[in-house]
Amino acid sequence: MPRERFDIPEPVETLSILAPDGSLDEDLEPELSDDTLLGLYRFMLLGRRFDERMLNLQRQGRIGTFPPISGQEASQLGPVSVTEEADWVVPSFRETLAEIWRGRSMESILITANGFAEGAGLAGGGNNLPVSVPVGSQMLHAVGIAWGMKYRKKKTMAVTFFGDGATSEGDFHEAMNIAAVFKAPVIFVCQNNQWAISVPRSKQTRAKSIAQKAVAYGMPGIQVDGNDILAMVAAAKEAAERARSGEGPTLIEAVTYRMSVHTTADDPKRYRTDEEVESWREKDPLTRFAKYLSVKKLLDDEKIEALEGEIKEEIQAAVDGAEEKMKSMGDPIDMFEHVYERRPPYLEEQREALARELSQEKNDG
Repeated sequence: MPRERFDIPEPVETLSILAPDGSLDEDLEPELSDDTLLGLYRFMLLGRRFDERMLNLQRQGRIGTFPPISGQEASQLGPVSVTEEADWVVPSFRETLAEIWRGRSMESILITANGFAEGAGLAGGGNNLPVSVPVGSQMLHAVGIAWGMKYRKKKTMAVTFFGDGATSEGDFHEAMNIAAVFKAPVIFVCQNNQWAISVPRSKQTRAKSIAQKAVAYGMPGIQVDGNDILAMVAAAKEAAERARSGEGPTLIEAVTYRMSVHTTADDPKRYRTDEEVESWREKDPLTRFAKYLSVKKLLDDEKIEALEGEIKEEIQAAVDGAEEKMKSMGDPIDMFEHVYERRPPYLEEQREALARELSQEKNDG
């Protein structure tokens, strides 16, 4: 038999609406109210300033290590901005702004970053899973949730986030395949920030794009300018409509850049150049969006200054509140809780020994 070719059903598109200089493709501009646009900008600014404050706190020894988000605000805010309360959001570990949008307090984030398990308990209700540090594992959770909602005939969806490095994990491929087979209403958002810690995207895959990996699993995939909030909202809206109408999952590759460190335990100068970082600063999602809003007469220097003042006060209140709450937290005996349904005998012995020691210290003190 001769060799034959078969056609791949779907081409992979790229989407960019708002250029770094503030100009845009008006034909692709999403219809968003002035209040929505200003709300998106305010959250992006809040995310940037909170990130900067957390970095200062970490350097001062007032919180532990954390993963900064500067440069990636649009790539995570766009998808969560189209979610509804009943939808599920399943983050990795760098979706601070997405979590805040979904109702998590800055206080709880600061408390968690200081190593207190109580921070998770203060994260608030809603259909939001906690952060997932094991790379890629959360995608399978999102698919399971999405399939469960479809099984119950709910018109809701799940949104899950991951990095370019996670696409090298088996979990990514399993999640994509299962989601496509069962038409699970889930949006996969890959924040392709060019670096999996110190491993460049070029060493993660030989594929021209991450978005094209969707083709192999029979789902739509699109590569989006992840520093363009308008493009991210537009792509996420399309994916949400597809999910809610029963058409199944979508993979969105948000091409963005981590302008800061991977975590505060990382030194990116060892593996990337200052020139590379500066070239991406010219594509900063925050300044780009500000230019757009300025052209639309929705934002000016006076309004930005007022917003900066409001946000500074909000962040300071969160810091003060978190530090006050942490004064009464941190009983070492809590390390034995919430691990096993029935504590093994050896841990029970260790717990009792620690309790006696703590009691003795208290009496001696």
